[in-house]
Amino acid sequence: MSFLYQFQDPPTAADKRTAQGLLRLRQTLAALPDRAVSDKLMIATWNIREFDSNKYGKRSRESLYYIAEIISHFDIVAIQEVNANLVALKEVQQILGHWWQFLITDVTAGTGGNSERMAFMYDARKVKFGGLSGEIVIPPQRVRGKTYQPAQQLARTPMVCGFEAGWLKFMLSTVHIYYGTAKADDPVRIKEIELLSEFLADRVKDNTAWAKNLVLMGDFNIFSTSDATFKAITKAGFFIPEQLQTLPSNVSRNKHYDQMAFISTVYDKKLMKDRLSNCRAGVINFFEAVYRDEDETVYAAEIGEDYHKNSRGNARSDRQKTNYYRQWRTFQISDHLPMWLELSIDFGEAYLEKVAAAGAK
Repeated sequence: MSFLYQFQDPPTAADKRTAQGLLRLRQTLAALPDRAVSDKLMIATWNIREFDSNKYGKRSRESLYYIAEIISHFDIVAIQEVNANLVALKEVQQILGHWWQFLITDVTAGTGGNSERMAFMYDARKVKFGGLSGEIVIPPQRVRGKTYQPAQQLARTPMVCGFEAGWLKFMLSTVHIYYGTAKADDPVRIKEIELLSEFLADRVKDNTAWAKNLVLMGDFNIFSTSDATFKAITKAGFFIPEQLQTLPSNVSRNKHYDQMAFISTVYDKKLMKDRLSNCRAGVINFFEAVYRDEDETVYAAEIGEDYHKNSRGNARSDRQKTNYYRQWRTFQISDHLPMWLELSIDFGEAYLEKVAAAGAK
């Protein structure tokens, strides 16, 4: 669904390989709902690994084509790990076309911030930016009586924006929660999720809230849906559809890092849950189509000397080469799989039925 591909004439070997990869990727993406349908909205969240830090080498034009192809199958995408340098993001926008717009946070400073940004990319032909855009600051917390103390801010500043599509007016908030230690219930991680979830749940209930529907989406670094990290979201009043809870979102398919959580004060909880439970959702395993295991030898020359030797100059074994290739390709695409959900945005008939059935004045 991306239209601005440009290859040499005649095409190079890399051009041919990219075209073949795009065709395979399109076959994989063909299983997704058609986002051209006017009564549906395709939303997604994707942590695009260090996009683009130049670690393991700069992302190639080939990988940017693949990233753009994936994004083009959605109406709006929350992106985490956007680098301070926006060159790669702007290149993807150029491939997608001028009707694609993005909103970004400033760079988060400090060790925990990792010099990252967060972003929303959206197709302005389908999605209207509503004017609300801000970085979230957790307010001071009351200790006792009228005494307040400053709240610990999140390591990476979350973002919230307002959008409209069809009959739906909604806020999207994206986050990249602190990882910390390699254990499921890291206390800092739990605290960050609690603070953000509770703040947003309160915000959507406020009479001055820009919208009464909110989706919290991003990389929560949740290991399992049975962990305290996951429960911290639902405890605040958010609903995560069952079809998303069963989907690990890392490349290894053993962690539930990425999530989409919904809250609304417009609809009662049962109606919201019923509607969301019937939505189509999934993740995209792009390595089944591009940078496949069987493509390792094809990319060896592009990787260069690092494929053959380690940092000490010692020759790598075949297994070490494979491990290096599998790591390298995550810096070309990502180590996270895009998570998506299809939302209904046409409530016109329900509204007409409500008006038609109402008693006249």
